[in-house]
This record gives sequence, structure tokens and C-alpha cells, in this order.
Amino acid sequence: MGLEEYRNAIDLTPYPRPALLGEEEKSEACDKLLRFLLRERGVIAAFSASYEKKRSLIREAMSARDPLPIPPDILALQDSLFWTESVERKIVSPQEFSFGPYDIALWEGDITRLAADAIVNSGNSSLIGCLIPGHNCIDNLIHSAAGMQLRADCRRIISTLGHEEECGNARVTRAYNLPAKYVFHTVGPRVGRELTEQQRAQLRSCYISCLDLAEELSIGTVAFCCIGTGVFNFPSDAAAEIATGAVVNWKLRRGYPVKVIFNTFNPADTAIYRTILGNL
Repeated sequence: MGLEEYRNAIDLTPYPRPALLGEEEKSEACDKLLRFLLRERGVIAAFSASYEKKRSLIREAMSARDPLPIPPDILALQDSLFWTESVERKIVSPQEFSFGPYDIALWEGDITRLAADAIVNSGNSSLIGCLIPGHNCIDNLIHSAAGMQLRADCRRIISTLGHEEECGNARVTRAYNLPAKYVFHTVGPRVGRELTEQQRAQLRSCYISCLDLAEELSIGTVAFCCIGTGVFNFPSDAAAEIATGAVVNWKLRRGYPVKVIFNTFNPADTAIYRTILGNL
């Protein structure tokens, strides 16, 4: 099922940016949002905690929450709070990067700060995000910064498909309160004791599917996280080789001028990519 077959289930028009909140307004929005999320779970609580603690509780509640309807006033509060936090994290523009051969750049940092046209999320087959409260995976990081609408869109896509997402495919949603325009959701292979050729092919398909989406949407920049590494256990060095090879070969074959950012989150992965890209 391609984009045209599920795009009617979701809205891909640019998401409006709300006005930024002041410190007192942020605190009030945080309290109201947390109160709503707790009440939704049948918890009536009076709380006195730091802003950071309450935001942590909001993230945990969002991770465990089903994609239920959200009252417009709560949605507006969430959007104002989350967009303000996105701006405060300091948005990083692709124009700040130096792109090398094949229009590829490398950047180590928080992918939720990138104002690329699309950022890539390495998700699971349910597509609706990590359900483990507070889990520090890329899936949870993106969903908790984008907003509750992201999970709702992913659930609608899965409902339209009629089954869980297959490994190697990619789907698109708006990025909501992230600086990016879109999030590409792809499912990488889970590696056991040994890495197989099938798993290598599946990971390669993740990158190709995302680039195909970029061309279909006529967008100019895509930021890839390290798909399949971390909890999915794909070896980082092999994953980086497959990622760069898939991107270069796709560009040579298709000729579409999309700029690609490989986003890493630790120095070890950055060093692996720097070595590979230095040999292009």
C-alpha cells in the first residue's frame, strides 16, 4: 500500500505554529495537561513538584496512553507548550551543515531539534510508538516531543492497512510540534545472535522506502536516525555501511536531489559514519 492509499486517513498539510508561552504560561499549561492525563486514567491528584518532574510525568503518561480523542482546549495547551519547548531546545537548520559528496552530511545531536523536511523514526510494527513509560528510545523521544496527534495518525494508518507494519516499509505523518515538517516511520529488523542477509536487506529497504517517500513528497532534506540499532540490536558498523550504501546507490539510480543527514546520538556511531563518509 503506497502513500495515495492511506493519505486520506491523515492530514499532511503544514501544521500551524502556536504563539510561544512565557515561563508562567508554560507552568500553567503543564499543570492543566498533566491534570487531564491523570484524570483520563482515573487518577485525581493534587501535586506539588518541579516543572521538570511534571514534564517527566506527562511524557510517561503519553507513552502509556491509547490514541483517544483529545479535547480541543487540551490540544491547544499541548501544542503551545511543546512548540515553545522545541524552540527553547534551539532549532538546527540543515543550512548550517556542510554537505559532502552525494549531498550527505553527518550530525551528532538530538533529532527532535532538526528542521529537516523529514526526520526518520525507527519504530516498531505497531507503528504507534513505544509504550514503555520513560523509555529513552528514539521512538519515545520523537512521539513525546511531537505530541499526542502523532500516535493517533499512526493508529489511523495501521487501521487503514488492516495489519501491523512490515519490516522495511516507511509511512509518513506530519511532525506536529517538532521543527521538521514530516516524520517518516519505518520498522527495522530485530537481530538475534547472528546478523542474516535477510536482515541486511530489510534494513536497506528502510532507507530506500524513506527516500522513495521523499521523492514522492518532493521534499529536499531527510534526516536519518541510526535505524535498527539500539534495542533492535543491529550492529552499528554494519548498519552504517548499509545506510550509506543504500543512500548513495539510490541517488545514483534515481537522480532525485534530496539532501541526506545521518543523525547520530553518541560519539561511537559518529566515528563510524565519519570514517565511511570520508571514503566516499
